[in-house]
Amino acid sequence: MKNSIKITFSALLLTIGTVFCSQAQDISPLANDFIESLSPELKKQACFPFDHSERFNWHFVPRERNGPTFHDFDKNQTEHALNLMRASLGVAGQKKAAAIIELENVLREVENRPENDTYRDPLNYHFSVFGQPSSDKAWGWRLEGHHMSLNFSSSKGSITSSTPSFMGSNPGIILSGPHMNRQVLEDETNVGFELLHSLNDAQKKQAIFAGKAPADIITSNDRKAKILDQPGVKGSDLLPNQLSLLKELVGIYLSRYTAEYHAKMLKRIEKSGWGNISFAWAGSEINAVGNPHYYSIQGAGLLIEYDNVQNNANHVHAVVRDLQNDFGGDLLQSHYLQDHLGNKIAHSAE
Repeated sequence: MKNSIKITFSALLLTIGTVFCSQAQDISPLANDFIESLSPELKKQACFPFDHSERFNWHFVPRERNGPTFHDFDKNQTEHALNLMRASLGVAGQKKAAAIIELENVLREVENRPENDTYRDPLNYHFSVFGQPSSDKAWGWRLEGHHMSLNFSSSKGSITSSTPSFMGSNPGIILSGPHMNRQVLEDETNVGFELLHSLNDAQKKQAIFAGKAPADIITSNDRKAKILDQPGVKGSDLLPNQLSLLKELVGIYLSRYTAEYHAKMLKRIEKSGWGNISFAWAGSEINAVGNPHYYSIQGAGLLIEYDNVQNNANHVHAVVRDLQNDFGGDLLQSHYLQDHLGNKIAHSAE
């Protein structure tokens, strides 16, 4: 089983740019294919009602989780699971997700763990489906394990929410071995520093809110994220080249998603105005291992947090939160009104 899965992940890394690159977003057939490939026991583990409390039971640390993993899947089930993952993400997101999963093997070596260790394990990523995948009804799904939590909500044949979306990298930069200098979240790091270094003294005074970086992303795994008390420097106070860097940095995060969802989020930002998007910084201004740093981007109902503090500042956490629509926001409310209150009214009329 393990060998066949490792081959699948290697193939995924090689072919990822040529699969599921269309803008079509009705992923329900792929989700149903995945569910139908499962045994009755695995279906029971994987499937939950759309509004189940498990929907919000998310985190990005090693811990016990619900939902079957690659350990439980045969080759056919693995392929259906990967098809669903790839169709739900943009090419950049597909590559990063696969690289984060593969990074567990590196961590296993760095920490001198045995080959059969399950604490750092590329097979230990869990799949959960919420509601019945459908082209016209609300449903969602999640892929989660160490340093990754991908949450999707869908309705009327379209992905309506791809948040919370967490990706992490430990080590941030691989310091030795055959993969030395590999950096999974390199763009998120380097463009953040490039934007910071482009600021003049007055702009830095606005942007830098603390000399010490917070120990982790501030919103953690909160059910609902809130605007952070980090005013930062606004897009309206940036020069054209600096604003271009801010747009590039936001684009790096949005490129994780499908083209259609990326465009939807970009449209929301443009409607609000790039002048209302803020960039805030804390910690070191040196882009090197051993220099803890943090930044946030806020505006248009969007919150991005990046933190690199742990393991001598070589351990990156990065999250995207949609303050308006995490976990499908409005879909959950309409689902409750339609399926729960509607049933109560029907029963009272009988």
